[in-house]
Amino acid sequence: MADDMRDFAAEARAFLDAHAAKAPDRTAPVWGEGDDSMAYFSSLPPEAEREHVRRAREWQRVRHENGFGWITGPVEYGGRGLTPVHDLLYDAVESEYDVAETGVLSVIGLGMIGPTILAHAQLTVKERWLTAMYRGDAIACQLFSEPGAGSDLASVATRAVREGDDWVLNGQKVWTSVAQHSQIGLALTRTNPDAPKHRGITAFLVPMDAPGVEVRPLRQMTGGADFNEVFLTDVRIPDGHRLGEVDGGWTVALTTLMNERATVGSEGVGPVAAALSPDHLSALMRATWTWDDRALRARLAELLVDALATRHLNTRALRTLRAGGTPGPERSVSKLMYGQNLTRAAHFVSDVLGPRIIADTGQWGTYAWSELLLATPALRILGGTEEIMKNILAERVLGLPKEVRS
Repeated sequence: MADDMRDFAAEARAFLDAHAAKAPDRTAPVWGEGDDSMAYFSSLPPEAEREHVRRAREWQRVRHENGFGWITGPVEYGGRGLTPVHDLLYDAVESEYDVAETGVLSVIGLGMIGPTILAHAQLTVKERWLTAMYRGDAIACQLFSEPGAGSDLASVATRAVREGDDWVLNGQKVWTSVAQHSQIGLALTRTNPDAPKHRGITAFLVPMDAPGVEVRPLRQMTGGADFNEVFLTDVRIPDGHRLGEVDGGWTVALTTLMNERATVGSEGVGPVAAALSPDHLSALMRATWTWDDRALRARLAELLVDALATRHLNTRALRTLRAGGTPGPERSVSKLMYGQNLTRAAHFVSDVLGPRIIADTGQWGTYAWSELLLATPALRILGGTEEIMKNILAERVLGLPKEVRS
């Protein structure tokens, strides 16, 4: 590790020692101890969800005040101006501490919307929102998908019509994560219905408290309501909130989607890591008297090999970053494998547990897996469906013939 990295790690550790306690050892889970939740999506009741958001914003504010709120961001907007490797190093150090989980801010807002605002927004918007977002004062959501435009995002039908210095938006968005907590949303709209669909789109930053914006929760079968549908009815947006050129919103969308790939594909810690942990899965088999089943052990070995290969792929991407390069198709492969590995893990566990995954017997570490099993359909859709990811890899990476399109 270079001297500047050692100094940065020491600075991060000193900050965390002053503001947080050490976390329990997550590398050696003990069967039957601690929380056995395997939830991928939140299923907290509304009061607990609001407290979770409050703690996330508070911890982000502490980070920001101490120089760790936006490690890679420009100094003029409250960032440190350091490299993505510094960011990854800080995450590794922070994982050793018991701090608030900040995904409600970071996954979409800071990971996708923030970089898009930095790249495409007008100066007044950057000054108004970037520091506020990375300080924890504002949460952002992604108003992209619609009932008729999911993976085929260029088919968005929400209209934006210019009226003087303003634009009037009408339409519906769906599957919008954290919209109920957000202050702003990045919306893709149709501004030129006569142009080819990729060329008639414009992006806007929409204040979520603007008149005509209505957020309705969508209840998931896991019990939570992470997603929402958002209705835009005669929402008036000043032209200063436009990102990029008029009818040039597809370029803006690509910036967001590229950053989206970077946020999906890492196993992380907690329930997701446990789903692919050899210790946890083998302990489950022993606790359920299935360890002697050779067919199940063979499936477990295949699953763990694929998880290990995905981990090495992420390590390769990290090495590319350290060398000053930009990761290539690894992001898409990693995202694809991420969803497939977790899906296979949930299905493997369902075969190990049998009826115990759908009926709560009270046994630790069994019924809790139903939360991950119910989330697996979404894992193959979010961030781009498996079919879309395979098309991207086949056509743009392997150079295979494109599908016949109407």
